Amino acid sequence: MPAAKTEIDRSFAALVEQRVGALVQGSDPFFFSRRQQIVALAAQHAIPTIYPDRESVAEGGLMSYGNNIADAYRRAGNYAARILRGAKPADLPIWQAVQYELMINRKTAKALGLTIPDKLLALAHEVIE
Repeated sequence: MPAAKTEIDRSFAALVEQRVGALVQGSDPFFFSRRQQIVALAAQHAIPTIYPDRESVAEGGLMSYGNNIADAYRRAGNYAARILRGAKPADLPIWQAVQYELMINRKTAKALGLTIPDKLLALAHEVIE
């Protein structure tokens, strides 16, 4: 996947050139598969970034806000069980995420020279010190 790596590198170079103040990463399997590179480039270029997944924050990203993956898997399992018991997929309701998580990496915030307000830290489901 050298082409993808190069494209992401170019994208960050363009962000730096345009003096972007922050980045919101979209939720996409491609971005998730390149999360280490994206987190590293955001840190290298000092671009505060919010991610849709907690894994990026655990790897050093600034913060994430997204659906609770464990809840989504539980709901998918319930959905599959209903189908295996004979329910027709077309008759089942469409579920959407109902639990969201905020995760903040204070170590990264400090490295970026950012102070996270205490009120926001209190709302976080997890804070990495």
